[in-house]
Amino acid sequence: MRELKKEELIIINGGLSISGSLINALVKGINAFLDLGRSLGTAFRRIGSLSLCPL
Repeated sequence: MRELKKEELIIINGGLSISGSLINALVKGINAFLDLGRSLGTAFRRIGSLSLCPL
């Protein structure tokens, strides 16, 4: 096994690394976005049908 020269080390590129943490964060973000849309849709539907609870 030989040592790489400085010029060879500069050329080395790392691969695309997608970690489990990154995937988990993306899934949580998508779920939060969907929950927000679901909540807004429900609110608009209830306002439109005038089925609001009196305070």
